[in-house]
Amino acid sequence: MRDPREASAIAVANRRARAAVKASIADGSVEPLSVARTAWDDETSVEATLRMNEFLESIRGIGPTKVERILDELKIHPRKRLGFLGVRQIETLGEWLRQRPNSNGSTEATGKLIVVAGPTAVGKGTVVARIRELHPEVRFSVSATTRQPRPGEIDGVHYFFVSNEEFDNLVETNQMLEWAVVHGQNRYGTPRKPIQEALDAGESIILEIDIQGARQVKAAMPEAVLVFLLPPTWDELVRRLTTRGTESAEEQARRLETAKVEFEAQYEFDETIVNDDVDTAAEAVVSLMSIA
Repeated sequence: MRDPREASAIAVANRRARAAVKASIADGSVEPLSVARTAWDDETSVEATLRMNEFLESIRGIGPTKVERILDELKIHPRKRLGFLGVRQIETLGEWLRQRPNSNGSTEATGKLIVVAGPTAVGKGTVVARIRELHPEVRFSVSATTRQPRPGEIDGVHYFFVSNEEFDNLVETNQMLEWAVVHGQNRYGTPRKPIQEALDAGESIILEIDIQGARQVKAAMPEAVLVFLLPPTWDELVRRLTTRGTESAEEQARRLETAKVEFEAQYEFDETIVNDDVDTAAEAVVSLMSIA
């Protein structure tokens, strides 16, 4: 059994830590959205232990009566802890925090993470390549990988090339939004830090990924906008796969079976875009970055 004096000391330390976070919110040295994101990223953080009523009351200009009204609108219980909200609650609170004025009098950062996924052979890479060509100002997520760089590849541009030990550390310290082993050999993943820095700065960023990865990203960052690319028709998808000449007949058959399953995932996504014209699809993805 824990010594009562030790338990009391821990409780006092926790209260002081929470008070310090609330004071930082109150004096404007840290934005509420930043505190919330820390809580959602790490359930063991001090920020995660803040109850919703004390978190909102720390924001200048918001008193108990206003807190009650806000939480009623957001459908969140006042005693709910910030780091243990449901996915939908995180989405609604995140949107509310982004829309409110910050310490500088402007609104919170409105950067968006746009996740582009879809079935095999739908043309994700082609659409993203066209976005790069037409919109050089758009930022893209850079994946981390344990494989060795190929000739001409630049660290931090094409990939972040890391050792197995470094990759392990990124996963263990919750610095990966998603990751997977590819072809049973090397690991690939999406580092959280560059994306979070872009969003905090009010910049939107595009991530092209497979469907499984998109699900992981949504679980880790519910405010991400998931975009599912669709072919004009199933027959067109079959045509694209069988005419590109990069897979054997056996591999093509396997990919088509996979695509049938992947098609069902479209209902999990926030937006669907039909890739019947590359330029049109590219512009449709980019337009989502500016929609409030």
